[in-house]
Amino acid sequence: MDHAVEKLQALGAQLPFPHASRVRGAATLFELRPRAGRSKWRAFYRQVGAAMVIAAIGPEATVDARGFARAVKVAQQRLNDLEGVE
Repeated sequence: MDHAVEKLQALGAQLPFPHASRVRGAATLFELRPRAGRSKWRAFYRQVGAAMVIAAIGPEATVDARGFARAVKVAQQRLNDLEGVE
């Protein structure tokens, strides 16, 4: 995960697939995909101002669909709270 975060810091919004991907059903949320998607873990993030903010870490969707959905929901809520969106 640390190496994937370093890539995100270096490339920001330009980080390509398979290292990052949009989260289906969450228009402004992305998933950081360590080991080019071969990791069982994902970090969920969005750009807030000039910063990329990782708001949650959860399992990969095919490993644990409920855990993935829960992490997405937590990330969206945290980012909305951070941005003052209700």
